[in-house]
Amino acid sequence: MSKVFVLDTNKQTLNPIHPGRARLLLSQGKAAVFRQYPFTIILKKEVSNPVVQPLRVKIDPGAKTTGLAIVNDNTGEVVWVAELQHRGFQLRDALTSRRQLRRSRRNRKTRYRKPHFLNRTRPPSWLPPSLNSRVANILTWVKRLSALCQITAISQELVRFDTQKMQQADISGVGYQQGTLAGYEIREFLLEKWHRTCAYCSARGTKLEIEHIKLKPLLIAAKGHGTRQACRTDKWGFPQRYCSRNKVHKGFQTGDIVKAIVTKGKKVGTYVGRVATRASGSFNISARNGLVQGINHKYCKFMHKKDGYSYAN
Repeated sequence: MSKVFVLDTNKQTLNPIHPGRARLLLSQGKAAVFRQYPFTIILKKEVSNPVVQPLRVKIDPGAKTTGLAIVNDNTGEVVWVAELQHRGFQLRDALTSRRQLRRSRRNRKTRYRKPHFLNRTRPPSWLPPSLNSRVANILTWVKRLSALCQITAISQELVRFDTQKMQQADISGVGYQQGTLAGYEIREFLLEKWHRTCAYCSARGTKLEIEHIKLKPLLIAAKGHGTRQACRTDKWGFPQRYCSRNKVHKGFQTGDIVKAIVTKGKKVGTYVGRVATRASGSFNISARNGLVQGINHKYCKFMHKKDGYSYAN
């Protein structure tokens, strides 16, 4: 279970604590919720000369998802884990769509002109927007975590290698799908590995169950900060509907994470998720069970301000 980040009243970072201890501090009125994602509490008093243990953030980058973990090198304990989902492919598709719409519009409304392929220059440090988005997401979260705990080191996995080829040099084709346990039942393998005894009480001769114990990572998905497109278009590039420039409605804006407790009507229940606002005050909430439409703004309460990401446990 991931630990809870702690700040003192001066927003000085302290050692992360167990969620049970955090609940106790909140119930006793000694702390308040500072941030919902990642969950952080702030103490109501100053801590003088705190002994804060140094932590290391580990990064496993990927094209679609990047793994983040905070580890205590002294004890080997995993303090906090998360999976960061990137939107690089969404950016690629959006740029492709924009290019196609512009090209179609120019063909319809302007005379023919010669193509200009070399009229734009790029700086030496230029990165494609999809890759730049991934880099920016990782930098953003490293900075956020550094403000919540004592990060003193960063490790990043950049090496790719073929582990199966290291064990068997002539492996190829279907051999990659047949590992060392090919034709071996997983349950029988586990029983043999643990000598047919319980891993907790060392009991033998009883019916043993298979368990898989791991941390529940915080799932983070990059959503961006909206679009500046003035109108929505159909698949041919013709304007379809107007987009309001006012992004704040009834005190909320699209991307805020809210909790709606509906007490009457057809949608009675509690919904937590990312909100999409309308000028009419009838909002949509992307809850865990799916999209819930037509929630009145009077039922909504803030949980987390818009920051360009969505969260799930």
